[in-house]
Order: sequence, then C-alpha cells, then structure tokens
Amino acid sequence: MEGLRADLLSCSPDLLDLTWDQMRTLIIVRETGSALAAAKVLGREQSSVQKQLDVLNRNFQALTGELLVVKQGRGKDFLFTRTGLEVAERARATFADWLRDIADSRRRLGSTLTVGTAESTLGFLGRVLERVAPHLLEREVELKVVHVRSRDFWKRLDSNQVDLLCGDLAAEAAAERVAPDYDFLEWHREGLALLTNLPVRELAAKSVGVDRLRSLPLVIPSRGVITDFVERWYGPDFRSQLQITAEIDDIYFGLALLRSRMAYGCMLCARSIGEAAVAGHLPTSEDFRLIDFAGDFDPMLQLVSGVFARKGEREAYDASHPLNILWDAFRDEAASGRPLPVGP
Repeated sequence: MEGLRADLLSCSPDLLDLTWDQMRTLIIVRETGSALAAAKVLGREQSSVQKQLDVLNRNFQALTGELLVVKQGRGKDFLFTRTGLEVAERARATFADWLRDIADSRRRLGSTLTVGTAESTLGFLGRVLERVAPHLLEREVELKVVHVRSRDFWKRLDSNQVDLLCGDLAAEAAAERVAPDYDFLEWHREGLALLTNLPVRELAAKSVGVDRLRSLPLVIPSRGVITDFVERWYGPDFRSQLQITAEIDDIYFGLALLRSRMAYGCMLCARSIGEAAVAGHLPTSEDFRLIDFAGDFDPMLQLVSGVFARKGEREAYDASHPLNILWDAFRDEAASGRPLPVGP
C-alpha cells in the first residue's frame, strides 16, 4: 500500500493530464480508422479529434518513448503502434468496467430500470406501465424500454443489459418449471395454429399432424420463438424437410403475403393471432381459415409468455425498490384476467 501511494504521488504530469475524453477518442479512432471517421461518430470537427491525438502522442512519447498512432498518408487509416494498441485496449476495458459498475450502482440504488421486450409482449408491457409509470416518474426513476430479439434474449438479461424481460418461449406443455434458471412470472400460454388462404379442396382438414405439415406450403418467421418450435420438431435442418414458401421477419408482412395471394399456403402463428386475423381484428381476408395442430408433435410445445428476471436478484432489494414495484405490477396484471391484447 505504501509503495502504491508513493507511485501515485510521483506520477508524471504527462499521465495525470490524460482525460476520459481523450481515451474515448482513441477508442473511436481505433474502431473507425481515421480522425475524420471518428469525428463523425463523436459529432465533432476533425481538427478537434486530431488535436486530441496530437496531445496523446506527445504525452505517451514522453512517458514511453513511442507514439500511439502514426499517419500513413491522405485517405489511409492511422497506423497504431504496439503501445497504441495496448493503450486503446486498456482504455476500452477500463471504460467497460466503469460503465458496468456505474450501471450496477444505479440499479442497486433504484435510480434506473431497463425493461426488454419482444414485439409480441408490447401490449402487456404497456398495460403494466400504466400502473407504475406515474409512481416511478415521481421518484425520478429513469425507466427505459428496449426491443430484444429472441436470439439475444438470455444474453441481454445475463449481461445486465436489461433488468426484466418480457417475452415468449417454446416450452414443453408438461413442464412444471418453464425457466428454472430465472425468476419467472407467467402471463399467458397457448398453442400454435396455421393461418391459411388455401381453398378447402386443397386443405380440408381441421388439424394437421407432424407428417402432413411436411407437405404443406409454409410461411414461417425467419427467426424467433416460432422458429424454435419448428427446429425442435424437425431438427436444425428443418428447411430441408419442409416446403417453405416464404420466410418473414414480421407477422404483418406474412398477413400481407397471404392477403395479396402472392403466396398460397399456411402461416405458423400463435393461435390468438390467427383467431384475431380470422375475426377481422388484423389486416386480413375473408378467405382466411385457421387450422389446428394435431397432438402427434414431439415434444408437445406451448408458447408461454411472461416476465423474466435474474434469479434471486429481487430478494436482494426491499419491497420499495423499483424492480420489485414493477414485478408486482406485472403479477397484478397477469392475475387481472383482462383480455389478451390483440396483435403481435
């Protein structure tokens, strides 16, 4: 400890004059390659970025005997020296540590709360926020809502990028615990169905089994929870086993394809979405029909919607913490019995 104190007190002015802003600029220059590109990212003049690089070069040449960056000619990216690469990487790691620790402190103190949501659960989340937003605003809690895609679901929660997640997952119908590694509050569950514009003469069945589905022209999401259903039924190479007419990124685009007759087939969707389309609550056609899935799929899966939190984190805070306030609001909404919001 005494040795460290002595080192701190004898630090070179060239080291003490370094600023967070200079280090941030160095990181952006490393990522973008040039002062001009970095200036666009930072919203500054190129001359301002170049001045910071000149100061950094001068200070580190005095400290180590080596510049950090070297110009290579007009239109070419900077050349980072070995010292420059090491300093940029250390600055990046230091920033990441500080930002993470600041976020953790804000989260612990309840001054910020970030909720991730899939598109399908926006209606549910909106009704919950109606309950708590005024109270959180009065307490000056910074509430953020971010879109989270299925492929990033657990990563965003595990890495503390979000505090709560609203979304869906494919769960076995007989499973007692849907997400044992997380705190989970279930809101809704249902099966899938096929929304089709095929005439009755081509598809007269009221339900479709695992083998029959292979022969039908299908419209399926290119990714997401419904794709998880298909992959678990037919394996990761399901595209080679099924007749996929179109892959979609958005349920409304799938509805438009079927409605326009540019695609004839069956779109996989949550049963409630299919029912809403047939009933005319979504952009639809009078020719649309809903076909159920038979009971021979293995495993039998359900689309389970709910709220996820890191396991045990809520217990670390008292009942007045915004995380627990929001969780309780989710629980009350889930128990309210209010109708399912229409739409994806």
